[in-house]
Amino acid sequence: MSSAARLIEDAKALGVTLSAADAERLLQLLEELTRWNRTYNLTAIRSPEAMLTHHLLDSLAIERDLSGSRIADVGTGAGFPGLPLAVANPTREFTLIDSNGKKIRFVSHAVHALGLTNVTVVHARVETLRPETPFETIVTRAFAPLPEMLPKIVPLCGDTTVVLAMKGRYPEEEIAALPAPWKVSGSRALTIPGLDAARCVIRLSYGRGERRPGGA
Repeated sequence: MSSAARLIEDAKALGVTLSAADAERLLQLLEELTRWNRTYNLTAIRSPEAMLTHHLLDSLAIERDLSGSRIADVGTGAGFPGLPLAVANPTREFTLIDSNGKKIRFVSHAVHALGLTNVTVVHARVETLRPETPFETIVTRAFAPLPEMLPKIVPLCGDTTVVLAMKGRYPEEEIAALPAPWKVSGSRALTIPGLDAARCVIRLSYGRGERRPGGA
């Protein structure tokens, strides 16, 4: 089975429908990442098969959890999960945020190379951002522990913003230390084809009816 066929089949197992063009675009992303990795060491994962599983499929696993049309990927690193999600959701707008210069340069290059018109790349520390319009969904993967990360993203959130935190095992200690008024509104285990490791996504929301710091 070709890499494209495997990607389409495994994505389908995650509930994500990829066209042949989508699959080729995602594999091109891995080719660009492999090429840049030789110089910039963007990710410790080197083999194409492991990249397909750990980067592409792992990112696509939360596609069904997205809400709304304006999505932010906080701490995107080399563009995951934001870039694969943007390929699979061309009608949604994605903003990919990171403070690491070499990684965000790669993300900008990948956006251009893949011809993505629904991605905005932002080189900044997330806590310095003050968007005029809140994001409808914020996704994070391996960015920071929840008690540290959540206060930083408050200015990006509105009353109905959904935060999707991708984790390994369910982070009981982090959940127990959530800063008020953040709440867990749901969670589910993620089964990634070809990945024998615990994965889950935690769905969080800012407390309803609470004033946001600096907000109206």
